[in-house]
Amino acid sequence: MTDQTPRWTEIEHLPEWDEEFYHIYTAKKFGKWVMIKTLRPEYADDPRYQAMIEQEFDVRYSLAHPNIVMINDFEEIPGIGRCIVTDDVYGDSLRKLIETKKVTRKHVEQLRHQLVNALEYIQSKHIVHPPLKPDNILFTENICNLKLIDVGFEQRPSLSHQSTADDIFNYGKVLNEALDAADFDDPTLRRIARKCTDPDPKHRYRNMQEVHLALENRGSRRLYIIIIAFLALMVLLLIWLKSPYAPKPVIQGATSFAFNLLSLI
Repeated sequence: MTDQTPRWTEIEHLPEWDEEFYHIYTAKKFGKWVMIKTLRPEYADDPRYQAMIEQEFDVRYSLAHPNIVMINDFEEIPGIGRCIVTDDVYGDSLRKLIETKKVTRKHVEQLRHQLVNALEYIQSKHIVHPPLKPDNILFTENICNLKLIDVGFEQRPSLSHQSTADDIFNYGKVLNEALDAADFDDPTLRRIARKCTDPDPKHRYRNMQEVHLALENRGSRRLYIIIIAFLALMVLLLIWLKSPYAPKPVIQGATSFAFNLLSLI
């Protein structure tokens, strides 16, 4: 960069993106669009919250997942304060899409796959994060990629059962809200959402891996049905070939062929 290139330009506050303790801005750093987050003025001078934003940077800087907003830097920005600098992820939150009834099949499919992958990744890193809700799920403007924009600031040796259970419950709530706002319904996702949010915790999924398997069950079930049908057909073929009604000259060759087919399964 040349000395004439301003470091920070076009800084704009995005009130609809603000988080509980932070204000969110869009800006250009050396001409490149980024997002920045900084403590709200009422928290900015409190050492406890200053430590919190520093901890969030330390925890999230090492994360690398395509569906989580990536952190690039932590620096002082004139007129704003100490800020976490992230990738530019401008787009629409799921909350906005729900309120405007613009939830599409593509959005729902990303909730089925990308959101679950992101939650599994966060849990694998033992990160405690705010409750999952449509407000912190973003779909980028150009390619409509799902991004989580608020993934927590504390990493622990392990997560409590309650933390993982809350993720499952809130995932079910998000699914229901998205489907309610869409112009179609998905019975499989509705069933999974009901189980995620069952009033009796014992009837819910035990972990996100079970949720993931349930979401993929439709394709697996179809494969199992095909395999079972094929095996049944082979058994019937063998029975017929050994019966008195089978053509005698081809029994040996056909039987060998059927056994070879079965050995490939």
